Amino acid sequence: MKTISFIGALGLFLAAGAVSAQETKTNTPPASAMSTPNEVAVIKTTEGDMVVEFWTDAAPKTIENFKGLAKKGYYDGTCFHRVIKGFMIQGGDPLTKDAAKEDAWGTGGPGYMIKAEFNDHSHQRGVLSMARSNNPDSAGSQFFICHGTPTFLDHQYTTFGKLIKGDDVLEKIATTPTHPQDRPDKRMGILSITLVPRDSVK
Repeated sequence: MKTISFIGALGLFLAAGAVSAQETKTNTPPASAMSTPNEVAVIKTTEGDMVVEFWTDAAPKTIENFKGLAKKGYYDGTCFHRVIKGFMIQGGDPLTKDAAKEDAWGTGGPGYMIKAEFNDHSHQRGVLSMARSNNPDSAGSQFFICHGTPTFLDHQYTTFGKLIKGDDVLEKIATTPTHPQDRPDKRMGILSITLVPRDSVK
């Protein structure tokens, strides 16, 4: 029982405040992002670029949501607001565009929630997964990239892709010095997330 309690607490800690109390509870999906199977996402950060491939077989609606937000420029100017070495780096909160709102970082979202698509892709280093609150169907825009191998999150959080380039950037961000609430001392900015054909990535 102790193990279950620990896992539950750590899982909720990861996504604490991932969905604003003001968000609807009706799981409203975003407009179609016109998904292209061979697209990858280039996450351009202040520390360098990371490239993510998507697992379209495992979480199609989650991927559609992520791509739709990226195409709108939703993530541009945000940051990785929670960094835990050996665990993960978390970003995707629009409130992080404003340093004056730091106390609320981790509570922002797009104004809707999406249904979970738990699957058999494990949480390994470099895997992309959706952050959420204690409600399984409460993910919106916040995501995390695993730095360690937190397999205890498997089948509790929706994995939907993995890094194919930029592990060195993940390492830089995940090992940056932090202060309370796991905030990086130096801003780990997300300059943009763009979708490009996989074969265009060298």
